Amino acid sequence: MAISDWGAGEGPRDKLLQRGPQSVSDAELLAVLLRTGRKGHSALDLARDLLGRFGGIRGVLTAQGEQLLDCPGMGESKLAQLQAAQELARRQVQEGLTEGNLMGNPQQTRLFLSHHLGGREREVFTCLFLDNQHRLLRCEDLFYGTLDGAAVYPREVAVRALQYRAAAVILAHNHPSGVAEPSSADRRITQRLQDALGLLDIRVLDHIIVGRGQSCSFAERGLL
Repeated sequence: MAISDWGAGEGPRDKLLQRGPQSVSDAELLAVLLRTGRKGHSALDLARDLLGRFGGIRGVLTAQGEQLLDCPGMGESKLAQLQAAQELARRQVQEGLTEGNLMGNPQQTRLFLSHHLGGREREVFTCLFLDNQHRLLRCEDLFYGTLDGAAVYPREVAVRALQYRAAAVILAHNHPSGVAEPSSADRRITQRLQDALGLLDIRVLDHIIVGRGQSCSFAERGLL
């Protein structure tokens, strides 16, 4: 059943328009986005199935495409709608980062990195390159795989920083295990990057580890 088949004032779309987006449940909001269900099941039924299977909105929006396509009623069109919604949220937060001092709004930075890295299945090492007023110049994923001394190359980070004429960087990576605590390898590579970039008068302002629903800041822990 499609959202358009609901009677006037009955469906989640009408509820959202009449009472505002804050009035609808997670399932109703997801149903508006999906628009249609499958034979014998409404869009709301499909939304409830997805939320139950993936453990909530975050789980649905960060699920891998293959996992979503395995769900009855899901297809490439619905998958594209969900991925577009997630990317819009990520870009909206990133746009805010370019408008001000990142160190003056650490919550915004962590929110962006949660959107950017939170759903990855393997470790991704990301650098935020900043100007001398700590405004975002560039966000770039540089390394993939496990984080250790062999996987992250300070020289490559330095080359990129010089290319973008960055005055400072914020380092970030995710822990697919979901636990955001820094490992000994995390600490070692952070120190190596600080030493290498310091020779170029480029400051490492923070290293943020993104877990599942949580993050850890080296700067806040006094580890820099």
